[in-house]
Amino acid sequence: MVRTYQEKAASEISKQHYSQAIANLTNAGKIASLTKDTRLQADVHLSASKLHYFLQNYKKSATEAAATIRLLEELNDELTLAEAKTLYGLILTRTKSYSDSERYLKEADLIFTKNNLEPERANVLLGLGLLESEKGNATIALNYLDAAIPIFVANDKKYNEAQAYLNKAKTLLMLEEPNAKSSRETIDKAIAISEANGYTRLKIETHSIEGQLALLANKPVEASLSFEKYHAQKDSIHTIYMDAISTGMEFESIQEQNNIITAQQSKLDKQQKSIDFTKMTTGLSIALIVILSLLTLSLYKNNNLRAKANELLQDKNNELQLAKEKAEKASLAKAQFLSTITHELRTPLYAVTGLTHLLLEEDPKPNQKELLNSLKFSGDYLLSLINNILDLNKLEANKVEVEKTTFNLKKRINDVLIALKKSADDRKNNLLFEFDDAIPRKLISDPLKLSQILINIIGNSIKFTQNGAVTVRVQLLSKTDNKTMLHFEIEDNGVGISKEKQKSIFETFSQGSLQINRKFGGTGLGLSIVKNLLEIMNSKIKLESQLGQGSKFSFNINFDVPKESKEDLSPNNRMSDVDYATLENKSILVVEDNKINQMITKKILEKNKMKCMVADNGMDAIKMVKANNFDVILMDIHMPGISGIEATQKIREFNAELPIIALTAVTIDENLDDFYRAGFNEIIPKPFKTDEFFEKIYSTIEGRKSPVIP
Repeated sequence: MVRTYQEKAASEISKQHYSQAIANLTNAGKIASLTKDTRLQADVHLSASKLHYFLQNYKKSATEAAATIRLLEELNDELTLAEAKTLYGLILTRTKSYSDSERYLKEADLIFTKNNLEPERANVLLGLGLLESEKGNATIALNYLDAAIPIFVANDKKYNEAQAYLNKAKTLLMLEEPNAKSSRETIDKAIAISEANGYTRLKIETHSIEGQLALLANKPVEASLSFEKYHAQKDSIHTIYMDAISTGMEFESIQEQNNIITAQQSKLDKQQKSIDFTKMTTGLSIALIVILSLLTLSLYKNNNLRAKANELLQDKNNELQLAKEKAEKASLAKAQFLSTITHELRTPLYAVTGLTHLLLEEDPKPNQKELLNSLKFSGDYLLSLINNILDLNKLEANKVEVEKTTFNLKKRINDVLIALKKSADDRKNNLLFEFDDAIPRKLISDPLKLSQILINIIGNSIKFTQNGAVTVRVQLLSKTDNKTMLHFEIEDNGVGISKEKQKSIFETFSQGSLQINRKFGGTGLGLSIVKNLLEIMNSKIKLESQLGQGSKFSFNINFDVPKESKEDLSPNNRMSDVDYATLENKSILVVEDNKINQMITKKILEKNKMKCMVADNGMDAIKMVKANNFDVILMDIHMPGISGIEATQKIREFNAELPIIALTAVTIDENLDDFYRAGFNEIIPKPFKTDEFFEKIYSTIEGRKSPVIP
C-alpha cells in the first residue's frame, strides 16, 4: 500500500498536481508509521522532504529530512544517509544556516568519496557551490560548480546540469569584475536544457540573470522587461505551490481523525496474523524437507562440475601463457619502434633548431623575429616530447641508472622554479618555495633526475591551476652523519583530480578526461616518467586531491651527505662560463654524413670565429686527423661504413690526447658510459642548445678531460 501511494505521488508530481502528490505521500507516511519497517518509514520521509524542498516549503522539508536522517542512522545505511544529508544541507543553505549546511554537506561528501561514487558526489559539489555563492565567496563557488558540471554531463543528469549552469551564471556576475560574456554563454546553456526538458522553474530563474546582464550592458528597457517577466512568472508558480501546501495541511488534519479507526483495525489484524503464523510454520516444515533433498542432489552434481572446471582451468592457463609471450614480444617491438622513430626525428629536428638559431643571429626584422621565436618554441616543444618518449622507453627497458653527484639542492630547485616562472605567470599563478634550513647545503644523488621529477610535477600543477598558487616544500625527516631523508611536497589549489582518475593518472598516456586533454593539452607522459624515476630512486609518489579544491603530490628521497664540502664538478652538475675569446681560431673537425647537419654545425662554429673542416665518414676522419692538427673533433655516431665509435677507437690507437666529443642523437640502446669507454671525452645530444654546445666544447678543450680507455 505504501509503495502504491508513493507511485501515485510520483505520477501526480509529473503532472504538476502537487496537492494530490502531498495527499498520497501523507497516506503513505501514515501507513508506514503503523509498521516496524524503519527503512520504509525513512523512504517515505525522504520522498516528502524532496517534494516540499521543490515547493520551497523549507520548514516542512527540513522536518522530514531530519526524521529521515534519524531513522537511517539506526539502520546504518551509509549511502541513503549521505543522500539525505546532501538534501538537508541544501535546505539549510536556503534557510541561511550556513555552518550547519556546510557540516552536513561535508559529512555526505566523506561517505560518497569513501565509496568512490562520483555521480552522487557531484550533487554535494553543487550544494557546496550554492553554499559558497550564498556566502559571497564567488571564486570558491565557481571551483565547486566547474568540478560538478563535467560529472553531470557524463552521467546525463540534465536537471542538475541546468541547475549548475544557472548558478554558475549567477556567480560569475558576483565577481569583483563581473564576467558578462562568460555569464551569457553559461545562461544560454541553462536555457537550452530547460526548454528542451520542460524545466519551468529553472527557465523562470533565467529571466532574473538576463535582467542583470541587460543592466551591465546599459540596456535599462530590456532589463526592466526581463525583471517584470521574472516576478510575474515567479509569483504565478509561487501561488500554485502555496495552494498545494495548504491543501496538504488540510488533508493531514483529516487523517488524524482516521487514526482511531486504524488502531482498531490493527487489533483484528494481529489476531489474523496469529492464525496465519500456524499455517506458515507447517508449510515451512514441508519446504525444509524438500530443500534438504535438493541440496543432496546439488552436492553430487557440484562434484562432477568441479572436475570439469579443473580441466577447463588448465586449458585457460596454457592460453594465458601463450598470450603473455605474445604481449612480451609486442612490448619489445614497440620499444624498438619508438627508439627508431625518436632517433630519426632528432636528425631533421636538429636542422630545424639549428637553422632557427642561425636566422635569429642574423638580426631579423621584428615580424620575422616573432615568427622565428614561434618556430623555436615549436621545435623545443617537439624536442621535449621526443625526450619524454625516449626517457619512458629507457625506464620501461630498465636502461636508466642513478648517478651519484654532489650538488646544492636549494639552488637546483630554485633553477627549476626560475625555468617554470614564465609558465606560472601566463596562468597568473604564484610560485611559493618553503625550504627547511636544517637540510645540509650539499647532498649526493642524481640532480638531473631530481630536476626532471620536479619539472614534470610542478609543470603539471601550473597547467591545472588558474589565478592560484603552487607551493613547493622540502622538509628534513631524518639525518645521520652520512645519510639524510627529505620529504618533498608540491601543492596547488587548482581544479583537482577525481578519486576514480587518481588510480590511473600515473599510467602512460593517461589524463584526467577527454575534456581535460582538449582544454589543457599534453600527452600524459610526465607523471608516468615521474613514477618510474622515483621507483628507480627507491621512492614512491603519493597523491591527495579533491575535485574543486586542488592536489598535493609528495614523495621521500634518501640522500648521501658528502664528507667534504667541496662541490663535485662532474659534467652533469657544472655550468662553466664560456670564454669565447679563447675558442677563436681553434681548429675543429666535424665528422657528419648528413649534408644539412654539416652546414649547420659548420656555420655555428665559424660564426664564433672557429676554423672548421668536415669529414663525410669515419675513414676520411682518421686520414684527416693523421694529416692535420685539430684542437677537438665533433664525431657523429651513426654513419655509413665504420661508425663513430669505431673511428674514435682507431684514432685513439695513435692519438690518446686529442679531445673527441660525440655529437649524436642518443637512442634507447646506447649507454653513455659505453661512449666514454670507447674513447670519447664528452657527449652532446642532438639537437642541442647553443649555450650548452659551446660550454661543453670549451670545458673539454680547457680541461683536457682524459677519456676512459679499457
